[in-house]
Amino acid sequence: MSTRSPAPPPSAQLPAVLVGLLTGGAAGFLLTETLGAFCAFVLGRTLDVAGTGGVLLAAFVAVPLICAVLGAVIAVRRAGHNLRWQRGR
Repeated sequence: MSTRSPAPPPSAQLPAVLVGLLTGGAAGFLLTETLGAFCAFVLGRTLDVAGTGGVLLAAFVAVPLICAVLGAVIAVRRAGHNLRWQRGR
């Protein structure tokens, strides 16, 4: 017999998913903007998104999306852990 407690229902995880998506997306956006500001002010070179053949543009789109997905996954795992911990008390 398994000692693991059952996973919480998906409806209990929905707020965690939304908060994780928003937080992760904001963190990814902040990361890309920080990189752009660092290049502009510290290195004295602006990032030319159009001149790189779309690679830099793809990176600036992909980083916030990847961070949003990671934020949602982390939030769901933490919410599931917290719900199981509260039920066990």
